[in-house]
Amino acid sequence: MAYLDNVAVFVRVVELGNLSAAGRDMRISPAVASNRIKELEKHLGVRLFNRTTRQLMPTEQGRVFYDGARKVLEAVADAEAAVSALSGQPRGTIRVTAPLGLGRRMIASGIPEFRARYPDIEVRLRLSDHEVDIMKEGIDVAFRLGLLEDSSLRMRGVMDCERVLVAAPRYLEEHGEPETPEDLLKHDCLMLRYPGAREHFWTLQTPSGPRKLDVRGPYDSDDGDVLTGWAIAGHGIVLKPRFEVEPFIRDLRLKVILPDVPPQPVQLAAVYPHRQYQDTKVRLLLDFMADRCQRMIRDILAGR
Repeated sequence: MAYLDNVAVFVRVVELGNLSAAGRDMRISPAVASNRIKELEKHLGVRLFNRTTRQLMPTEQGRVFYDGARKVLEAVADAEAAVSALSGQPRGTIRVTAPLGLGRRMIASGIPEFRARYPDIEVRLRLSDHEVDIMKEGIDVAFRLGLLEDSSLRMRGVMDCERVLVAAPRYLEEHGEPETPEDLLKHDCLMLRYPGAREHFWTLQTPSGPRKLDVRGPYDSDDGDVLTGWAIAGHGIVLKPRFEVEPFIRDLRLKVILPDVPPQPVQLAAVYPHRQYQDTKVRLLLDFMADRCQRMIRDILAGR
């Protein structure tokens, strides 16, 4: 196993670009990661990286070895998944990512209950409104609100989620309430933006078809909960999944605007790498979290 451990460290260093990031991901120190790379290089008799002050770049031999090493690790993962399915004793680590709002409210709060059911499974959770590259980051399951576009990934749909445009009554009193989609172009719109973000427009469902609007505003953030806070404080209009803002709509801190031409809904889905065998522990987590999210969203929308 020591050799496979060294190979696994090498693969993560290539994917993350430096020893510190790989060490954090694998819960080992940079010194240990460095020693494992040196052992691997000694075993192979080649230099695997060109070292700079900030980054490790794979040599030609390193790139060739990476392609084969990744296939070996995937084959081992498939073999372990097959054995786990037969043994009926799921164990190991699952790396999970989710958007901040959904992750905080539904995924993170459910992990202790999942661990109580399956104490031999460890869950490492990463929350971000950035779209995480699950192959590069070594993620096993990513919960997303949107549409699956990467055909190299598998998807399990959880449920369709209504979205709404909302603003604080205070903001609407000061700036007027939009009556048409085009009115949004004159308002302060709170945008979810980060490098690589796909949704730069708001698309509304109108009787004549989808209407794409290049809305603008003085505020943007890469954290959806920050945008909700700004909206409640009266700083503009925000587009959100209804379940995230329903409590604030009920207590009148936010008001739905343009209800007859709502934003396009999104799908809550779980995406994960395509493998020959679906790991039992991953399937168990998907089943648990899908049921939990469905129940919690329905309860929120029903005011329970």
